[in-house]
Amino acid sequence: MKMNITFPLMLARLELMIKPGLSDQEKPSNCTGYAHVAFSVGSKERLDALTNELSSARYEVVSGLRTTSDGYYESCVVVIEGNQNEITE
Repeated sequence: MKMNITFPLMLARLELMIKPGLSDQEKPSNCTGYAHVAFSVGSKERLDALTNELSSARYEVVSGLRTTSDGYYESCVVVIEGNQNEITE
């Protein structure tokens, strides 16, 4: 099963797929596979607001609002199925 989300103003599309019939297993934060998915929200103000909103909704913020050594202003939040999403300005 798949779902497409389009972003006409950015000329972008995101495809999400699921595979029915699999069972969930414990997922440690340090495991093989991709480390995280990153999304840019366009400004520090939007990043601050979204991170605070996700935290208020009880999503785990594993890396708070900060500027990284490579110059990104970001946060990292654990979301669906234990996956980490990095949110940048």
